[in-house]
Amino acid sequence: MERGVSKREFEMVDRNLLREFQVDDEELDRALGGELAKLVDYEDESMDAVYQEQSGNYDVNQLVKGRVLSVEGDEVLVDIGYKSEGMVPLYEWGDDEVKPVAGDIVEVLLEEIEDDEGLVMLSKRKADRQKDWNWVVDHFGEGDKITGLVIRKIKGGLLVNIGEVLSMSGNRGVNVFLPASQVDIRRPPDIGEYVAKEIDCMILKIDDARKNIVVSRRKLIEEQRADMKRKLLSEISEGQLRKGVVKNIADFGAFVDLGGMDGLLHITDMSWGRINHPTEMVKIDDEIEVKILNIDREKEKIALGLKQKFPSPWENVPAKYPVGTRIEGEVV
Repeated sequence: MERGVSKREFEMVDRNLLREFQVDDEELDRALGGELAKLVDYEDESMDAVYQEQSGNYDVNQLVKGRVLSVEGDEVLVDIGYKSEGMVPLYEWGDDEVKPVAGDIVEVLLEEIEDDEGLVMLSKRKADRQKDWNWVVDHFGEGDKITGLVIRKIKGGLLVNIGEVLSMSGNRGVNVFLPASQVDIRRPPDIGEYVAKEIDCMILKIDDARKNIVVSRRKLIEEQRADMKRKLLSEISEGQLRKGVVKNIADFGAFVDLGGMDGLLHITDMSWGRINHPTEMVKIDDEIEVKILNIDREKEKIALGLKQKFPSPWENVPAKYPVGTRIEGEVV
């Protein structure tokens, strides 16, 4: 049995797609049994309600809804229910967006109530940014973890776009600032190596007035390492063999990350033989196995050894070289 097309079913029709295939309103109206006129009336009623709600409440930097009246050249004329129409540059619709046509409903930012020509100045691009910002501050606060893509290196740090968390809202994302000092616990030689990489950060500060957000990757890592440190200190003991990564080298030894905190591998504990510098034994980012020599839990210091994994060559000297034995050797 045939039935009429419901309002919800008609709303699901992609009108932009119909325009692309050049299906005019009259043909569409015949195909859908006269429901087009009902839909147009419904849209008009909806916009009348919006206009009534916005009436008397037109303030600069306010988000408002309006209907596209016409597209002429590079300008889009929009009626927001005010006494004058507003103009929006056509280029504010990006290359990946469907261009507006007469009858479309758009949300714009009210920049200026009336210019010298009596027109209301509107911006779709700034409205998109404002909606993105509103979404972020509604869903995240200072101290929250957030994921973003590093866009580029700028003066003093990195520009990160947190569009990943906005994907569910259909928004484009918000750019936030990651200071160079907050990129890592140890500042990398070139923070530009993070460009085009996705990173996790913690929100340090939200400045709603200036629309600025400052984030820190270092703070997040420090909190994670604090948890790892507590776990490490609870299970580590002297005499254990543990794997770690060499993170820093000094003249007196190397610092090895054991997973939550660093231990010191002194140069005198690297080899039973004589070495002039720690780099003769280890290099930065080397993964090595070390022996836990001493743990100062109060000061949170750990002493490590590399040579202690092997017997001391002096242990069997009396047996190997008894007093009075005649031996041969090379003068060095």
